[in-house]
Amino acid sequence: MTSAGRFAPSPSGEFHVGNLRTAILAWLFARSTGRRFLLRVEDLDRARAGAEEEQLRDLAAIGVTWDGDVVRQTARHAFYEQAIVRLQAAGLTYECFCTRREIQEAPSAPHAPQGAYPGTCRNLDPAELEFKRSTRRAAIRLRADVGEYTVNDVLHGQFTGVVDDFVLRRNDGVTAYNLAVVVDDAGQGIDQVVRGDDLLPSTPRQAYLASLLDIPSPEYAHVPLVVNSDGVRLAKRDGAVTLKDLAAKGFPAAGVRDLLLESLGLPPGPLGHALAAFNPAALPRAPWVWHAP
Repeated sequence: MTSAGRFAPSPSGEFHVGNLRTAILAWLFARSTGRRFLLRVEDLDRARAGAEEEQLRDLAAIGVTWDGDVVRQTARHAFYEQAIVRLQAAGLTYECFCTRREIQEAPSAPHAPQGAYPGTCRNLDPAELEFKRSTRRAAIRLRADVGEYTVNDVLHGQFTGVVDDFVLRRNDGVTAYNLAVVVDDAGQGIDQVVRGDDLLPSTPRQAYLASLLDIPSPEYAHVPLVVNSDGVRLAKRDGAVTLKDLAAKGFPAAGVRDLLLESLGLPPGPLGHALAAFNPAALPRAPWVWHAP
């Protein structure tokens, strides 16, 4: 299968300029290395009616193109279940009955981040397991054999992060993100993942899971976010930050594209012009502060 990069948004609403900047970067990384560029809609549990159409429209408006059909996670349930069955057969899962509140209030393992799973249900005896099954539906967790895992990132170098017994399938039956993204990337032949650096801490979990499923880890590049004047990750509540809102103020999509390219040290115009000048080593490493034009 030909190698590929991708952009994989959740259809929860219109893109803001931070989302569009990351999409441009993912496109540039893929095209500059001769990869296909794929689009996957991660719609397992965050879909808003009409949002996918809005997002595709905005990508087209700034010149981001993709190869082949759009893939949607809601059509891939069978592949997620195959992965879970494989992990279950290897003894690498267990049922968990904890609520989110119980996990937050439980004592954490030393040096583990807040919210890391403390292993409450890891070794339930048969009687405990049977009782809990009668009171609450179970989530499925990975039985991790490591406490941390190291990944290589184009922009961050080696990064070591905590690996806990994270959820593979929630107790409502919805596949968890960490499993879905690994299975989807493998299924689409994606060997380059470019996304916001807020997702870097979860990457060791995904790379570790991939190793258990005999899936090669992709090349990672976690890019800086766009932030507001307070240094907080940009959100739609920060004012005119979507193409629609900016167009209403007289600033067209081409102008937004050029502003985003300028923030990356790249020339304005169609993305093909920027592609010729693209050099990952020269990318800014700090968050970009958005000031509405």
